[in-house]
Amino acid sequence: MIVKLKRNANQTDVTHLKEHLRNQGFELHESIGTSYSIFGVVGDTASFDMRSLYAYECVESVVRVQEPFKKVNRKFTQEDTIIDVNGVRIGGDNIVVMAGPCSVESKEQVDIIAKAVKEAGAKILRGGAFKPRTSPYSYQGMGVEGLQILKEAGDKYGMPIISELMSTENIDDFLQYVDIIQVGARNMQNFHLLKELGKLDKPILLKRGFSNTIEEWLMSAEYIMAGGNNNVILCERGIRTFEPYTRNTLDISTIPVVKKLSHLPVIIDPSHAAGKWDYVESLSLASIAAGADGLIIEVHHDPEHAMSDGAQSLKPKKFEELMTKAETVSSAVGKTLER
Repeated sequence: MIVKLKRNANQTDVTHLKEHLRNQGFELHESIGTSYSIFGVVGDTASFDMRSLYAYECVESVVRVQEPFKKVNRKFTQEDTIIDVNGVRIGGDNIVVMAGPCSVESKEQVDIIAKAVKEAGAKILRGGAFKPRTSPYSYQGMGVEGLQILKEAGDKYGMPIISELMSTENIDDFLQYVDIIQVGARNMQNFHLLKELGKLDKPILLKRGFSNTIEEWLMSAEYIMAGGNNNVILCERGIRTFEPYTRNTLDISTIPVVKKLSHLPVIIDPSHAAGKWDYVESLSLASIAAGADGLIIEVHHDPEHAMSDGAQSLKPKKFEELMTKAETVSSAVGKTLER
């Protein structure tokens, strides 16, 4: 529930209120504003008499939150959350672009692509070391060696690293080599994994499952935050529909809907949504215009011979052109593209 305090509330009364709520077993999230302040009260409030709180003179109103997600909810935290990744700020008025190959193939390949995306303005280097593939015969990635290659390139070009974690058994490796842990669409409801990530103090990028509702997606984020890790970034990567002309259908409506429901930053993955490189630019610019906080884009210098997803990867020159246009659109909607 949400407890709104009166202006210039007596602080002694506020302290007594907080003690009372904590004694009931509730967790409090304070949001102190210039005009008014609120408490987000998390816990089993079903049998709690909300009206009893009006006995405290400092209380102006009490509202029960209907949505099942609490910590993710904008009603609890009204200001946009900004995630700081080694000095790169994700959220707020910033637009951040993450870019790199779908899969790590070699040290030389990653170095070429990292240099190109860095020069074009990308702030974070992406790359897959562990690849969840539909076919067991497809390229599965280089594993820990791939993470080490990414880390070396990231250090060389001054870029934080994001890569996808598939199993709890590799968490220690990701803590050592990766700056943002990505949870892929297939693992969005791997609740055991989400609980373990909730114990970490490291940013988590949570992709929406291709058949999941927005509420299910936000509830998965709630799992991570309920464990104590508030560094969650949401990522829309397209959902499965009847339309065959794209790999998935990018749900642009996700952006304003989630922005209304939640305070967490929203990143868009146009590469997996499109499945074809020539649609990536349009989807990227539309996403920024709709309010996205950033993009995660696949780039490859030789996509014709890429081991995975070459068809949806931009060549460095195309990526550079996209970044120039993205900067213009960002400025038009009152945001700044971090380059």
